[in-house]
Amino acid sequence: MNFYKNIFKIVAILFFGTIYAQQEPNYSLYRYTMNVINPAYAGADGNTSLTLSFRSQWINVQDAPETKSFFYSQPIGNRIGVGLSVVNDQVFIENQTSFNIDFSYRLPVSETANLFLGLKAGGGTYSIDRDNLANLGFQSDPALNNIDTGFKPNFGAGAYLMHDDYFVSLSVPSILSSERIDESNGRVTQATEEAHVYLSGGYNFSLNENTEFRPSAMIRYVSGSPLSADITAAFRFYKRFEVGTAYRTDAAISGLMMINLADWMDIGYAYESSTRDEINNNSNGTHEILVRFNFKK
Repeated sequence: MNFYKNIFKIVAILFFGTIYAQQEPNYSLYRYTMNVINPAYAGADGNTSLTLSFRSQWINVQDAPETKSFFYSQPIGNRIGVGLSVVNDQVFIENQTSFNIDFSYRLPVSETANLFLGLKAGGGTYSIDRDNLANLGFQSDPALNNIDTGFKPNFGAGAYLMHDDYFVSLSVPSILSSERIDESNGRVTQATEEAHVYLSGGYNFSLNENTEFRPSAMIRYVSGSPLSADITAAFRFYKRFEVGTAYRTDAAISGLMMINLADWMDIGYAYESSTRDEINNNSNGTHEILVRFNFKK
């Protein structure tokens, strides 16, 4: 029992030490979960799609982060797209669920490129298991009792440039600030959740008739914290199977794959390992699973 408590404390300290830098969930398969961060992506591919995603972080560590996501999007006519996303993010003593509706509008910029502008609106619930703080070895600040755990509104915006060969995405999915917890000198206190800015892009290089090289990157910015970036290199074969690897600058590497089982169904999997010995020596990595159903016109 003491062994598992020690593991829990080690990872909890790492978590609280980085919570201000990473307040939103990460996705290794970010090219396929763009709905979470950019409302302009709703209906951008011209298809109606339903995506389910599950990410379990730091396997074998009690109460480690888990993210469950649901995305739905569809085009309406030639210019408008709509979407719905539901994301539950459980991180140790925190549990947050967001509900958002996306709206996008397409602006043609050339025969092969379109610019999508999007708005996101909704909100979410936030709760804290204050009783579990003692298990982490942290002292609780009385200010935690004042944190609003009711429904919190949200508003976001984004732009998405889409070409047959490349994409560029810029978004701020949550503009309104809200309260959550932070750690300072061994005491858990009240803090403000900062807005995240996401910039991403990728290019599809055709190597031959059946093979594409698909590099991409995503950069995250949070006020008062260093930039975090995912850099991904993937190869796609016969437009059915994709395999790649990625590096995250805040200490993680991953392998990923996407399989197009049929025209109407894709499945994806990613395994992520931390480059921090404190985490890597006490967990079995992070698993991410994605299932997407496509309903083409």
